[in-house]
Amino acid sequence: MKKGAIFDMDGLLFDTERIYREVWSSPAPGFVPEVHPAVAEAVCGTSGEHLQAILEHYYPGVDAPGYICWVLDRVADRLRYEVPKMPGCDEILSYLHANGVKLAVASSSRLNLIRRNLKNACIEHYFDAVISGDELESSKPAPDIFLIAAEQLGLAPEDCYVFEDGYNGIRAGAAAGCTTIMIPNLSEPTDEIRALCAAVYPGLPDALEAIRAGG
Repeated sequence: MKKGAIFDMDGLLFDTERIYREVWSSPAPGFVPEVHPAVAEAVCGTSGEHLQAILEHYYPGVDAPGYICWVLDRVADRLRYEVPKMPGCDEILSYLHANGVKLAVASSSRLNLIRRNLKNACIEHYFDAVISGDELESSKPAPDIFLIAAEQLGLAPEDCYVFEDGYNGIRAGAAAGCTTIMIPNLSEPTDEIRALCAAVYPGLPDALEAIRAGG
């Protein structure tokens, strides 16, 4: 078993990736009157300048910072009162924590939203570190967020699991040198993504079973 475990949030701990995709796929008055069908997948797991560059590619001339704020505000409104946890979320966190594994969340979401979601879901006490992509110059697929998470846990990247559901997160975890595990949510792994993963499991309960068995 590794000494640390770093978790993505949306689509991995919480069933929130669908909400993000619904909002990214909706017309945004004043920003995007017609939505490009590839955007919701392309922006998954990104933040900062990388996210802005993707939006400017698909929507030339768009006010990217304003559009991003528009999306994030609407997602935050929908998550204000309920944060749906993914099956197995409590069990895997409890098991790892009880066995002395240091835990971190590394998400592209706003820091205040990450902390609010963890608190509302009653799982914030498990985590030794919380890192937001908003705090970094380079977002996923760059490895920075996972390197910083490992550093804040006081561990080398190779001593950490990374649990991710998205392509950019898998690329980032692999680039960081972590043992990267995919739990697919809305995107099934491609050949490229499978090659970057130490393992792919259908859900968190399956990942927990493998860890218990020494995987």
